[in-house]
Amino acid sequence: MTQLTKAEEQVMQILWSLGEGIVQDVRQAFPDPKPSRNTISTVIRILEQKGFVEHKAYGRTYLYFPKVAKAEYTKKQMFSMIHNYFNGSFASMASFFVKENDLSMTELDELLSQIKRNIDH
Repeated sequence: MTQLTKAEEQVMQILWSLGEGIVQDVRQAFPDPKPSRNTISTVIRILEQKGFVEHKAYGRTYLYFPKVAKAEYTKKQMFSMIHNYFNGSFASMASFFVKENDLSMTELDELLSQIKRNIDH
């Protein structure tokens, strides 16, 4: 799966949130200053070429929707990050984030509880 540019990822985050939308819907979801309609349209066309977005045509209007689920993209990006930056070790990644974010014992306990709940399911 191709990694997205920052602009592509911003558009995908909006489409994942909306579920579907026309270019104007995506533009309205951006904070000010909003990118131009043409910029968003170009990014969406690139996302279609990369296989992340599909559309349905309604006359001259296109309704865009994600072809790749957010969870699927997130999973692949996380595994890629763990592989590329932490030699494939989840423990090394977790240790790095604990150290960099100066987590308290309470936060670590909560993290461990969440991990245990996910393992049990």
